[in-house]
Amino acid sequence: MQLSAIGKIAQTEWLKTFDLRPDMNLTMGEYIIMPNHFHAIIIIGENQYNTDGDGGGNENGDGGGDGHVETQCIASLPQTPPMPPPPANQFGPQRKNLASIIRGFKIGVTTCARKINPGFAWQSRYHEHIIRNNESFERICNYIISNPENWDTDRYKTD
Repeated sequence: MQLSAIGKIAQTEWLKTFDLRPDMNLTMGEYIIMPNHFHAIIIIGENQYNTDGDGGGNENGDGGGDGHVETQCIASLPQTPPMPPPPANQFGPQRKNLASIIRGFKIGVTTCARKINPGFAWQSRYHEHIIRNNESFERICNYIISNPENWDTDRYKTD
């Protein structure tokens, strides 16, 4: 896959993600930047934010523990009219979790990408999946690695 200028920005921002958050004990898994989307496995190891006690971890598992989490972010160019804001979060500030990692990545890419294409915008959400065993981990790794081979049949491909 030959990266566009925005693809190169996405790669730089993804690699920076791990240096910017040393306190979260992150490990980079397989990732691929496609022309219109992004797949990655990020491992959030045990850290002060996701352990019991005074670490401030949350109960819904976003902290990750030793789980592997696949994230799929799909970029789309100019969005339709803005969506209304989501309802207020009942769980307090969302920081030091997967959502904050993806939010930071998307902000970094968007800030630089809009210098090239002012209409650049991400899909408002992302898909996540907790990988619970080695079989699933291997299957998802293979999916990410082979994703460029499937580009010609991607339903969102634009020429």
